[in-house]
Amino acid sequence: MRAARSISWHATPGRTEREIAADLAGFLRKHGHSQVDFTVVGSGPNGANPHHEMGDRVIQEGDMVVLDFGGLKDGYGSDTSRTVHVGEPTDEERDVHEIVRAAQQAGFEAVRPGVACQEIDRAARAVIKDAGYGEQFIHRTGHGIGLTTHKPPYMVEGEQQPLEPGMCFSIEPGIYLAGRFGVRIEDIVTVTEDGGRRFNDTPREIQIVA
Repeated sequence: MRAARSISWHATPGRTEREIAADLAGFLRKHGHSQVDFTVVGSGPNGANPHHEMGDRVIQEGDMVVLDFGGLKDGYGSDTSRTVHVGEPTDEERDVHEIVRAAQQAGFEAVRPGVACQEIDRAARAVIKDAGYGEQFIHRTGHGIGLTTHKPPYMVEGEQQPLEPGMCFSIEPGIYLAGRFGVRIEDIVTVTEDGGRRFNDTPREIQIVA
């Protein structure tokens, strides 16, 4: 998504979450969105709250910054999340980001027709649990998307609806360390005849901004 490439480099020290969110909304409109539904910017400890939207916290050197944004373009929903780091990350921050990236990849690789929605959640969650952060993954792995940005079915334990070609949904695992930082990586995926295809093509590896 071109808006993701544009906004990542605006998450710089001295700017507030609210300022970055406003820029992000502008980029979404610039790149063809008729409606902006949400612009989440969670910096530092705010990123450890998956329900945080934005605030007046000033971005600081050393922050992880969760960016989650979407709306409607050509009548259909868009949604993506990336987590960037301001300055050089610590080994722990790199490790947590890589675990989330691997979990997101595992969820994507589980996509194929006939698989129950809960299997996407199980695949992503297993990676995070095996790494010792199971209790810090505190939301479902994904949601359906179409004419709205959030709709059933959900990629969560207990959802047994089978995937079918053409279905679209998010895969967005995360790890949230209370009072410290959070990491979330999200793509929208569609089910194909023999697997899945991502709509988002921005890098999933940790991106460092200055």
